[in-house]
Amino acid sequence: MDKLTIVIQDAPYGSEKAYNALRYASALLTTDVSVNLFLLADGVGVAKDHQETPTGCYNTADMVRQLIARGIKVKT
Repeated sequence: MDKLTIVIQDAPYGSEKAYNALRYASALLTTDVSVNLFLLADGVGVAKDHQETPTGCYNTADMVRQLIARGIKVKT
C-alpha cells in the first residue's frame, strides 16, 4: 500500500485549493493509497467547527470529518 501526505496551508475559502485537496484525498480513498492530511498555517481553519460557509461553498470542516470517518489521519 502506498502512502501520501497532503499538506493544506491555505485558508478554507477564498480559493479552491483547500477544497480541491480534500476532494483529492477523498478520491484517493477509492485506490490502494493510505492518506494523511497535514493542516499548516491558514490550513488549520479548514477543520474549524462552526464555520461561516460562504454561499455556494462546501463546509470544509464537514468534509474533514467525513474523511476522518473514512480512515484519513489529520495532523496540525
